[in-house]
Amino acid sequence: MSSVAALAQSLGITLKALFSKPVTIPYPDAPVPLKPRWHGRHVLTRHPNGLEKCIGCSLCAAICPAYAIYVEPAENDPEHPTSAGERYAKVYEINMLRCIFCGLCEEACPTGAVVLGYDFEMADYRYSDLIYSKEDMLVEVQGTKPQRREAAYTGKPIKKGYTVPYVRAELEGFKAPLRQVKRKETGQNEPLGGH
Repeated sequence: MSSVAALAQSLGITLKALFSKPVTIPYPDAPVPLKPRWHGRHVLTRHPNGLEKCIGCSLCAAICPAYAIYVEPAENDPEHPTSAGERYAKVYEINMLRCIFCGLCEEACPTGAVVLGYDFEMADYRYSDLIYSKEDMLVEVQGTKPQRREAAYTGKPIKKGYTVPYVRAELEGFKAPLRQVKRKETGQNEPLGGH
């Protein structure tokens, strides 16, 4: 009797799957719906006057956990400036094979020069083609914030006298969970990370 029950159960699963909506998407024929916080291809942006926003500070390279970003800064020419700062990125490269698309470079950038867009079709045949240079990532002024949704100015106070110019709607009010760790010496609980 157990074999008949097993057969009935398997046929029931088959019939249920037969009349349910498919979970697959007929890609590339149908567009892929992306989430608002999707991290795709890196883009370097410009100011409305055409100058590059990147000032060559290398904060993105310093915070990158995969060591995928290389920045070589140079002094800006006062007569023909490349960026609005004293320096600019003479060389800016991202190794897309090493990048984990975490978005830390976008968060660390003080000028908003690095933006992760929605482009995810980056397959190529050669390793060298997956190391993007500044020229590959730099966009025109019109595409300065490609497909990113940002919240309006909130003026959210972070410290007395300081405000955040904008806060992403998804991150507003976010509180990181803290795990409790027991110290061996004292037996006392303390938050992970020393908070």
